[in-house]
Amino acid sequence: MDNKLSRQDIQILSILQTDAGKTSSEIADMVGMSQSPCWRRINRVEQEGIVARKVAVLDRHKLGMDLVAFTTINLTTAGRQNLVEFEASVENFDEVVECYTMTGTWDYMLKIIVKDIRHYETFVRDRLLALPMIGEIHSHIAVTEIKNTTALPLTTQL
Repeated sequence: MDNKLSRQDIQILSILQTDAGKTSSEIADMVGMSQSPCWRRINRVEQEGIVARKVAVLDRHKLGMDLVAFTTINLTTAGRQNLVEFEASVENFDEVVECYTMTGTWDYMLKIIVKDIRHYETFVRDRLLALPMIGEIHSHIAVTEIKNTTALPLTTQL
């Protein structure tokens, strides 16, 4: 955490990451400061890129996207060209909402969200396995969602 952030900055960021639709006046009231200095602080964290973007978080269940799969992948070889091609391909798959390189046994872990198991199977067969650099795929289907948040643990930084 950057040392330039005060306790009030962190409070403001906590509010923004929970509800970016709040006005600077509402946020100012919540953190106990006047509107103008609060607006300046919000503007500063936006200008510094601490607030990367503002988005609407959609309810995937209401949109019929009930299956979450964590898919681990090993490439045939970990050569630079395979890595670049795989990562470029994954960036174009709307079903992949997160992708990470991994230490340990797996090269990558993907978080994939689709309508149901049938759609997941089609995605794996027709899209992932169509990539020539894929060596091994393992699927881990989420059964119950216990916690799902976009909020970072800012209070642990105080």
